[in-house]
Amino acid sequence: MQLRDIMTNDVSSVGPTSSVNEAAQIMKNLNVGCVPVCNGNEPVGIITDRDIAIRNVAENGDFNSPVESIMSNNLVYGSPDMSVHEAAELMSKNQIRRLPIVENGNLVGIVALGDLAVQSGSDMEAGDALSTISTPSKPQS
Repeated sequence: MQLRDIMTNDVSSVGPTSSVNEAAQIMKNLNVGCVPVCNGNEPVGIITDRDIAIRNVAENGDFNSPVESIMSNNLVYGSPDMSVHEAAELMSKNQIRRLPIVENGNLVGIVALGDLAVQSGSDMEAGDALSTISTPSKPQS
């Protein structure tokens, strides 16, 4: 099965100069944990709820700051023709729960780890990916 068969096609995004608050409002309204950051349709990063919590709130940041100041810009992405198995391996290797889908340089969808888990035949891949992505960390002393 290819990612084009399971990806979410209607993806909201923000621009690099959009505010952290705007990204948070999109996450709240759509009940999602991330929003891709794009220049036009070209993805340049991703902002997650964790980015907001760790890089903004915990640092006494300003919610009016641009998302580019806290986004993850080492974007890992897949293609619509990628198999569910390949996506699970890529997500596991890079310790990510959400995979933007890019075609011809444009954002065309997104796949979350949960999307992989609900597909028949991919339960094992999703489980394997989750086991490496969600490795518990030890508290810092």
